Amino acid sequence: MSERVIPLFDQRLAAFKAELPAHKISASGLLGDALGRPLRDLRISVTDRCNFRCAYCMPKEVFDKDYAYLPQNALLSFEEIARTARLFVAHGVRKLRLTGGEPLLRKNIEVLINMLAAIETPDGEPLDITLTTNGSLLRKKAQLLKDAGLKRLTVSLDGLDDATFRKMNDVDYPVADVLDGIEAARAVGFQSIKVNMVVQRGTNDAQILPMARHFKGTGVTLRFIEYMDVGATNGWRMDQVLPSREVMQRIHSELPLVQLEPSAPGETAERWGYSDTDGKYDKAQGEIGLISSVTQAFCGDCNRARLSTDGKLYLCLFATQGHDLRSLIRSGASDEDIISAIGHIWQKRDDRYSQLRSEMPFDTSTGARKVEMSYIGG
Repeated sequence: MSERVIPLFDQRLAAFKAELPAHKISASGLLGDALGRPLRDLRISVTDRCNFRCAYCMPKEVFDKDYAYLPQNALLSFEEIARTARLFVAHGVRKLRLTGGEPLLRKNIEVLINMLAAIETPDGEPLDITLTTNGSLLRKKAQLLKDAGLKRLTVSLDGLDDATFRKMNDVDYPVADVLDGIEAARAVGFQSIKVNMVVQRGTNDAQILPMARHFKGTGVTLRFIEYMDVGATNGWRMDQVLPSREVMQRIHSELPLVQLEPSAPGETAERWGYSDTDGKYDKAQGEIGLISSVTQAFCGDCNRARLSTDGKLYLCLFATQGHDLRSLIRSGASDEDIISAIGHIWQKRDDRYSQLRSEMPFDTSTGARKVEMSYIGG
């Protein structure tokens, strides 16, 4: 049993002031950070609440009935989110991902999606807008999401065995209802659906092959994610990490795979396609993805920023502090001022946590506490 760490300091309270630089930074779409990485992907957390209590994200021992969630007036409004997203797009963002917590718990989330779908790039191109959900409300919301303009969905699902799944979500939620939500999304016309499985050695790794068999040939892309050391409450241990290479080998032993080219610069998932009898990629059978967030750092071309539920800008999933954009937004600052502040923050970014972790012995007992994934999204 791993030791559960309960932080005495609420990381949500820690934030840098979003300052205006002495010389304004305009939006050219060519913004780069201190390591030359562009800004292309913005992940927006719309709620810090979730109806699951997965131990690797929101363990019940911490997120219990007495846990103080953010008050409603602390959350960015839909109008504030849409405005902020538009300013990030001016800087080069082309992909928006709505996360949580569980984003479908945010009332009328489809209204926000409709607002975001109306934003275009400076060249007049539509944005790539996607949403990550645990699937529990997907049957109810699928048509509304599609009608609002959402193009892509990612569903978190950590196994097909009902007992294993109920144990991992820790609220006794049945796996059949998540699978039903996925089918509902397909029925209303979603063409791009991904399923994410966080793999923990000794907990759900026996589900790797059943998951691969189930989704092969369905048009759903299954992605396996190494169990990460996010936040301060999940009791992470390196011996619970099952390297992606071993995941691939387990699948390949029964369902032969062939490696595919990355889908886009900065893509976190290594792509592997199911092969035909000639050893070539069979598009009809689909593909899997491997996200090696622990064993193979992809900091070098990371182009992602994260906006928390209450308007703090985080430059890394493993950050300890964010930059308070909400105060700037609510102070009456102009679009030009906010664009300049975002540019100033990104230009100073030198985060490369996963790369540094891979280069030195890792000790979870030292260092500043990282912000929780349920607060800034995965």
